[in-house]
Amino acid sequence: MFGFVFLTLLLGYAYSCGVPAYPPYVARVVGGEDANPHSWPWQISLQYDKSGVWAHTCGGTLIATNWVLTAAHCISSSRTYRVLLGKQNLEVEEPGSVAVAVEKTIVHEKWSSLLVVNDIALIKLAEPVQLSETIQPACLPANGAILAQDFPCYITGWGRLWTNGPISDDLQQALLPVVDHATCSKWDWWGFRVKETMVCAGGDGVVSGCNGDSGGPLNCYGANAWEVHGIVSFGSGLSCNTLKKPTVFTRVSAYIDWINEKINLN
Repeated sequence: MFGFVFLTLLLGYAYSCGVPAYPPYVARVVGGEDANPHSWPWQISLQYDKSGVWAHTCGGTLIATNWVLTAAHCISSSRTYRVLLGKQNLEVEEPGSVAVAVEKTIVHEKWSSLLVVNDIALIKLAEPVQLSETIQPACLPANGAILAQDFPCYITGWGRLWTNGPISDDLQQALLPVVDHATCSKWDWWGFRVKETMVCAGGDGVVSGCNGDSGGPLNCYGANAWEVHGIVSFGSGLSCNTLKKPTVFTRVSAYIDWINEKINLN
């Protein structure tokens, strides 16, 4: 009870984690579609300074008023970043959206770009954001939580609409059912490349994440709220939607202690 009271004080009375003011449209359709505007209010666009112009590079998830979760492979020490929150369309000015500078980035100490393991990073915003109907945090899953085969989750992002295609102006969502580790680690699926610290979703050859979705959330509905169970990590090099090559996410529930430790230290 006291923990709940503290959490509501922390997040602001009106907004708890994982409960959007504008509910997402989650009919179980196959294929990506435009998201209901502001129905994934924790989705952020990570942008970098590209010769004086801000360019989208990755997605991410707001998990506290001044912390964003993303993928380690999205972070480069040579780039200057900002975080865009409260967005639906990246190309137009929208009321309620804000751009916030980045104070620091924290990449997992054991991130390996060769093996693509521990693909997780935290971004500390230069200042806390004001929570609103368009900007809210997602909930973190329980430590160690494992989702069952075919559990319905949604990938969201502004990534490429198809292999080598353009990135999307409008935030997209797609249903990606979870593929359990026993299936995803079969030799004709991802084999040894997929670790216990990852979660697979999709693989039907129709729907998947694509370039530009990296770092964004795998949104799964938990105990009366949306939880971020995955961080988009990698997919097939053949094409974005290859049969038996589901999108692979860093499994957030394997890193709860790491997340809490870094936030407490910083």
